[in-house]
Amino acid sequence: MAGIVNYIKESFEELKNNVTWPAWAEAQRLTVVVAVFSIIFSLAIWGVDTAFSGVIKEYFNLIK
Repeated sequence: MAGIVNYIKESFEELKNNVTWPAWAEAQRLTVVVAVFSIIFSLAIWGVDTAFSGVIKEYFNLIK
């Protein structure tokens, strides 16, 4: 158990002293970029899924 506590302490110490954090404005801008691309990719996947679903339904209607 002491190993886990030591690991957590060292992790927080490293985050506090050795990590270079971005400026708040840059973090906000990058968050918006990630959100926009996530929405775009999810819409693209939804579109492809809908198209393939329609194709498969038509295929099974043909072989009935």
